[in-house]
Amino acid sequence: MTAENQLSVPNGITLITGGARSGKSDLAQRLGQSWDGPVWVIATATAGDVEMATRIERHKSERPKDWITAETRLTLTSVIRKVPDDALVILDCVTMWVANCLLDEFDVVAMEQETAAFLSMASRRKAPVVIVTNEVGLSIVPENELARLYQDMLGRVNQALAQVAERVLFLSAGRVT
Repeated sequence: MTAENQLSVPNGITLITGGARSGKSDLAQRLGQSWDGPVWVIATATAGDVEMATRIERHKSERPKDWITAETRLTLTSVIRKVPDDALVILDCVTMWVANCLLDEFDVVAMEQETAAFLSMASRRKAPVVIVTNEVGLSIVPENELARLYQDMLGRVNQALAQVAERVLFLSAGRVT
C-alpha cells in the first residue's frame, strides 16, 4: 500500500493493528490530520505508573490542539454517542480497553455486548472511524490463565472489528504490510 493510500480516510471503519511500537497510533494520527473536519480521540489508557503517565502525556501533546480527547476505561458507547456525526473518531486503543475490562472483572458477555454496540454505532456514522488495536496472537500461548483469557478476548474483539471494517491495516516496523 502506498503512503498516499494510507493517508486517505475512507468512510466507515479502518482498523489498524500490529505489534507494540509498530506505528499504529502514529498512522491513526496522520489519518486524523488528513480529515477536513473535527477529530475526536477516544482514549482508553490509564496511568497506573509514572512511565504510563508519561506515555499518555506524550500522546496528548502530539495531537493537534483542536482535537477533542474523551477518556473512558470501560464504556466506549457512552463516548461515541456524544461525538458529532461529522467528526472523525480515533479509538486508541482496544488493547488497553480489553485489559481494563478484564482487570475490572467486567463480564466477558458484557464486553462482547459493548463491542457489538460500539460497532453498530461506529458503522452508522457519517464520518470515518479509525480503531487502533494490537495483534497479540502471534506470540506463544501465555503461561497463566489471565494472560490466556486476555489474548483470547482481544483476539475475539479484533475479529469482530475486522469483520465490519472497510479496511484493515497491519503495521510492522512502521510500515503497512
